[in-house]
Amino acid sequence: MAKPAVIRSISSLRRTVGRWRQAGANIALVPTMGALHAGHLELVRQAKRNADRVAVSIFVNPAQFAPHEDLASYPRTWKTDVAALARLQVDLIWAPSPAEMYPDGFAARIEPEGPAKAGLEDAFRPHFFGGVATVVAKLLLQVEPQFAMFGEKDFQQLKVVTAMARDLNIPVKIIGVPTMRERDGLAMSSRNAYLSPNERAVAPTLYRTLKDSASRIKSGDAVAAALAAGRSEIERAGFVVDYLELRDATTLAPVASPKHGKMRLLVAAKLGRTRLIDNIKV
Repeated sequence: MAKPAVIRSISSLRRTVGRWRQAGANIALVPTMGALHAGHLELVRQAKRNADRVAVSIFVNPAQFAPHEDLASYPRTWKTDVAALARLQVDLIWAPSPAEMYPDGFAARIEPEGPAKAGLEDAFRPHFFGGVATVVAKLLLQVEPQFAMFGEKDFQQLKVVTAMARDLNIPVKIIGVPTMRERDGLAMSSRNAYLSPNERAVAPTLYRTLKDSASRIKSGDAVAAALAAGRSEIERAGFVVDYLELRDATTLAPVASPKHGKMRLLVAAKLGRTRLIDNIKV
């Protein structure tokens, strides 16, 4: 089983993907921060269905972490990540250092608006989407893929990246891939590794509550009442709720009527020291 090429410099990356383009290959990029789980690997499988060549980036992006957040402790599992990507026959791993991505004198930053200012993740992590948009724009310009795959678990991020690529005329199709879940419904996430055994047993409450709340809304309950009941249910399980919101599935604007068009129910809550997010269609 051949290991994917591991590239750490922009100059080497551009030579490699340049050869692919000259040969007429379509390229898909799967941006990750490593600590790969089955959800990431599904992104890779979807990428392979869309393109001739697949590049996976592994870069823990310091620009999207606030000083009090978990940059230093974020899980890093390089050897197992490379082995998993080799089994899927990924062509290239783009693994730059922070100094390669943000060299001395780096002074540019994208500040997205629209879905990045929806009062969801941005209300609790105001630095986050500027860091995400900046690094994703760099990754797209470095690899120049025709396709880039993002998981729907980070739904607001998916909408931010889609809008950014459109607004900046970056010629890439952003493809959202449905959330992969554990057997008990918990959305797969690298941060699930932080959960204690007791917390892990409680964590699927988020998904169950999303489904219950969506059912109430579909059956005609008032949106505000359904969301209030959902928040209470999550809190009783031991979470501290940041938000449980019903939003337009495209703009992420608040929704007051269950008869609205396409909608998304989104939640974020802390269980102990671990912050979990999830969402479902309504």
